[in-house]
Amino acid sequence: MSIPKHRFTKVLVANRGEIAVRVIRGARQQGYKTVAVYSDADRDALHVREADEAVRIGPAPAKDSYLVIEHIIAAAKTAGAQAIHPGYGFLSERADFARAVQDAGLIFIGPDPASIEAMGNKSASKIRMIAAGVPCVPGYQGDDQSDETLKAESLKAGLPVMVKAAAGGGGRGMRLVHEEAALLENIRSARSEASNAFGSGQLLIEKAVVDARHVEIQVFGDRHGNVIHLGERDCSIQRRNQKVVEEAPSPAVDDALRLKMGAAAVAAAKAVNYVGAGTVEFLLGRDKQFYFLEMNTRLQVEHPVTELVYGVDLVDWQLRVAQGETLPLQQEEVLDNRFGHAIEVRLCAEDPRQNYLPQTGKVLRWSVPAGEGVRVDTYLESGKSISPYYDSMQAKIIAWGEDRETARARLLKALDGTVLLGVISNRDYLRAVLATGAFASGDFSTAFVGKYFPQEKIAAAMPALQQVLLAAVALYLDDARRLAGEHGLAVEMIGWHSSHDTPSDFKLKWQQHEYDLEVSAHDGRVFKTQLDGKAAELEVIATAAGEFRYLAAGVQGLARYARDEDALWLDAAGAIECFVDRTYAPAQTALAGSDGRILAHSDGKIVAVHVKPGDAVEKGQTLVVLEAMKMEFQLAAPMAGTVEAVSVEAGLQVKGRQLLVQIKPAA
Repeated sequence: MSIPKHRFTKVLVANRGEIAVRVIRGARQQGYKTVAVYSDADRDALHVREADEAVRIGPAPAKDSYLVIEHIIAAAKTAGAQAIHPGYGFLSERADFARAVQDAGLIFIGPDPASIEAMGNKSASKIRMIAAGVPCVPGYQGDDQSDETLKAESLKAGLPVMVKAAAGGGGRGMRLVHEEAALLENIRSARSEASNAFGSGQLLIEKAVVDARHVEIQVFGDRHGNVIHLGERDCSIQRRNQKVVEEAPSPAVDDALRLKMGAAAVAAAKAVNYVGAGTVEFLLGRDKQFYFLEMNTRLQVEHPVTELVYGVDLVDWQLRVAQGETLPLQQEEVLDNRFGHAIEVRLCAEDPRQNYLPQTGKVLRWSVPAGEGVRVDTYLESGKSISPYYDSMQAKIIAWGEDRETARARLLKALDGTVLLGVISNRDYLRAVLATGAFASGDFSTAFVGKYFPQEKIAAAMPALQQVLLAAVALYLDDARRLAGEHGLAVEMIGWHSSHDTPSDFKLKWQQHEYDLEVSAHDGRVFKTQLDGKAAELEVIATAAGEFRYLAAGVQGLARYARDEDALWLDAAGAIECFVDRTYAPAQTALAGSDGRILAHSDGKIVAVHVKPGDAVEKGQTLVVLEAMKMEFQLAAPMAGTVEAVSVEAGLQVKGRQLLVQIKPAA
C-alpha cells in the first residue's frame, strides 16, 4: 500500500446531485478547495454553486459527461485539483477510473483499483469470500453463462432463486424467480438489463433466503493495514431490490451478532487489502445465520445514519485516509461511541400509484424541515427542474433519536414538513411505510413492501372529499388574492361581498377522475360542498401567499399549494396531490390510448423498438422499451390492431407525451 508523498489541497468531486453537495461541503469544512463538474443539464445546479470552481464535462446524458473518464481527469488538471472524490454511482466503483486517476498522477479518494476489481464482480467476489471463510449463499457463479446452464444451476440450488447481474447493483439486472417455467424469461430479461446498465450481461444464481433481512456492515481501512467496522445498517425495506428506508442499528442485531457480523465484514475487507470507506452486505435469516451478498467499494447512500449513531464524519475520514493518515479511531473506541438510533428515507421523483413511474418537471415549491435530530441531504431548489437523465432520488431525509421510536417519530414529523410541489414524489408513501405497525415493531424482512404495500392497494388510493374541497378553496383563494393584488385591495377584503352567498362551480380532475363541485362560500371564509351524498365543510382561519390555515371538524390544519397554469399542487390533510382545474376547459371525449397513439410517459431514451409499420399487434404486447432515470419500462399496445407508423428508433432521446407509435385499432 503506497502512501501519498505530498498532501493534496484541492479536491474535484466527480459526481452531481445531493452527494456532490454533501462531499463539497464536507471537504470545504476541512479546509480543502473544491471543484465541481457539470453537464449541460446541471450548469446552474446547487453543487456547481457550492464549489469554489466548476468545469463543464459534456452534454446532459451521463454517458457523454459524468461517465467519461477522460473528461473528469481533464477537468481536474484544468482546475489544478490533486485528488478526485467519486461520490457514489457513476464511476465510483469502476476500477479503470481509479486506475486512470492514479496513472494521471492524481489521488483517488477511495480503494485501490485492485480492490475494486476484486469486489466489483459479484461472481468473482463470492469465490474470494468463500476462500476467506466469509459465509455465502449457495448458488452458481461460474463462467458458463448459457441459458441452459443458468437454468440447470437454478434448479440445483432450489427455487426460489435470485438471478443477479454480476457486474452491478441498485436492483438492475436482478430477478426473483419462484417457478421453473419463468426461469428462461427472467434470465434473458436480467441479462439484457444488466448489459444496458453495466456493459456486462454476466449473471450469477443465488438461493433466495426467504423472509430474510438485508443488513450491511460499514467498514473502513487505511494504508497502514488497519481495518475496522462501524456497526450495521438495516436496509430491509426495499422495492425492486432498491432501498427505501435504512436505519442504524438494526432492530434484529444484538451486541453478540454485531461483533460476529463485524468480524466477517472486516475479514472480507482484509481479503482484498481494502482502503477507505466500504460496505459489506449480508442477508440475515430469522435463525440469525447471515450470508455474504456483495461489497460496495464506495461511500453508500445511507452513510448518514452511521454518522449520526457513531458521531463520525465519513467523508472527513475518507479525506484523512487518502492523505495517508491512520484511522481516527480504533475498533473499541468506535463501538463505545455508538449512541441512539437513526433512520433515513429516500425521497424520489416517482409515482407509487403508477408502479413507481419516474417523474420529471419543474419544482414549483421545495422546502425542507428543521428540528431536533433532523438532517436533510439534497440538491433540490424551488424553480429548478428535475431532468430525466439521472437517478430519481432527490433527497435523503434522516432523523436521529435517543431510541428507535424517537427517531421514527421525528422522521414522521420531518416528512410532514417536507414540501415538494410541481413533481410527483414518494413522500406520502414513505410516511405510510414509517407509520405501519410492522415497521414500528422492528419485526420485518425484505418482503415488507410486497406484504404491506402491494401495487393494487397503492393504485386504488384516492383523495378524500375534504381534500377535493381544499383544492377548490385553494383555487378560490388564489384567484381572490391575485385579483386583490391587481386592484390594490387589502388582504382582509379577500372573499368579502355585500350580496348573499353565491355558489361557485368547480370542475377538478385528479388523474382520470373528474369532480363537479358546487361550492358555497360565506364571506370568503366558510366553504361547503356536497358530492355523491357526502358533505364537507371548512373554515379558512388565515391566508398567506401559497398557503392557508383552515378549521375542519374541530381540527385546524395547514394547506400549502402552488399553481402551474391549470395544475394545482396541494399539500394538505396528510397528502400531496395534483388537481387539474378544468372549470373552463372544453370537454374531453377520448380516453388516453383509445386513439391508438402510444406516447412516452416521461422524458427518456428509447432502448428498443419491437415493431414496424404493418405489423399486427395484440393488446398488451410490448411495442417500445423506454429508459428513464436508469430504469426500463415496457410500453404496451392498449388494444389489438395494426401498426401504422413508428416515430422513433433505439438510442433516440424523447420528451414526455411524444408520439412513439401509432396503431390502427382492429375492426
